[in-house]
Amino acid sequence: MSKKIIIAGGGTGGHIFPAIAIANALKQQDASIEILFVGASGKMEMEKVPKAGYKIVGLTIAGFNRSSLFKNISLPIKLLESFIQVRSIFKKFKPNAVVGVGGYSSFPVLRFAQARNIKTFIHESNSFAGKSNILLGKRATKIFVADEGMESFFKADKIMITGNPVRQTIAQSCITRNEAMEALRLNPAYKTVLVVGGSLGAKSINDAVAAHLDIIEKNNIQIIWQTGKTNANKYKALTTNRNNIWINEFIERMEIAYAAADVVISRAGAMAVTELCVVKKPVVFVPYPYAAEDHQTANAMHLVNKQAALIVKDGEAVHTLIDVIIDLIHSEMLQQQLKNNIAKLAVTNADTVIATEILKQIA
Repeated sequence: MSKKIIIAGGGTGGHIFPAIAIANALKQQDASIEILFVGASGKMEMEKVPKAGYKIVGLTIAGFNRSSLFKNISLPIKLLESFIQVRSIFKKFKPNAVVGVGGYSSFPVLRFAQARNIKTFIHESNSFAGKSNILLGKRATKIFVADEGMESFFKADKIMITGNPVRQTIAQSCITRNEAMEALRLNPAYKTVLVVGGSLGAKSINDAVAAHLDIIEKNNIQIIWQTGKTNANKYKALTTNRNNIWINEFIERMEIAYAAADVVISRAGAMAVTELCVVKKPVVFVPYPYAAEDHQTANAMHLVNKQAALIVKDGEAVHTLIDVIIDLIHSEMLQQQLKNNIAKLAVTNADTVIATEILKQIA
C-alpha cells in the first residue's frame, strides 16, 4: 500500500513554496506516495499548488483580523465549518501523516490528525514560532526548524534543525546575469536593484520607490519591481516611459530576478530570508512590523547581527530606504562583505532532509 500524506497550510508564498518543495522531495524519494494539499479557499495556494501538479482542497476558514475586531465575529462558525470539512477529507483520503507548513488552514487539519493519533509534522520557518504551531507542537511527531534557539517554543527532543526548503529552480539556478538582463530587457551596464515586498505587496517599500523614481534614474540604477497585488496599477502608471524599470505585481520566475539583481530590497519573511542566503545577494530588509510577534524583525536581525544584511524600519522607509540603497550600490566593499556573510548561512537541502525524516517516521 502506498503512503498517503496531507500537506496543510498556505496563505502566502512563504508557506506555499516550501510546502511544494517538501512534496517534490517526498515524491523524489518515493514516487508511489499520494499527496493531497489542504489550504484556504480563495488564497493563492488554490492557484499555485495545482500549477505545481498537486491536488488541493480548500477550507472555508479565515485568520484572526488584527485591524478590525468586528470582522472576527464569524471566526468560530468558520472554524467549526472547517473541522467538518477536515473530517470529510480524512474519511475519503485516509492519510498516514500530516505536514503543517504554517498559515491558519494548517491548524484544524493538524488538530484533527492529532486527535486521531495520526503522525503530524510541523515546519516552522520563522525564528519566532507562531502561537498555533506552539500549540500543535506539543503533540507533533517532529518539528522542523530553520535555526538554533527554538527550545523556548518546542520540546528539545522533537526539534530537528533543517533550514527552510527552497524552490529547486532557485537553489539550482545556473542563469547568468547577462541572460537575466536579456530576459528582462534591462541594461547590463547599470546597477540593478530587485524590490520585493511579498506576494501581496509592501506599501512602505512601494511608496519609497515611487517617491524617488527621479533620484533612482539620475543614479543610473535599474529597478526590478514586484509591487504585489495591492495598488499595482497605480505603481505601473507611475513608471510609464521609464526604461530603467521592469515592473509587475508578481514575478513568476524569481531565479531570473535574483540573477539580474546586484542588490535587493525585501520584507523579512522566513522564506525571503532563506532564498536570499541561497542566492547570496546584498540585501536591505524592511520588516513588516505587524507580523505576528514581530517575527520579521527577529528574522532580519538574525542576519544583521552577523553583518549579513542591512535593515531599515518600516516607518522610516519612505524617507531613508533609497538613500541606504544608493550608498550600498556605491560601496563595492560593503556589498562584498554582505555577500560573503550571507553565503555562510545558506542551506540548500532542507527539503530532502525533511522528506527523509518524514518517511523514516511513517515507515
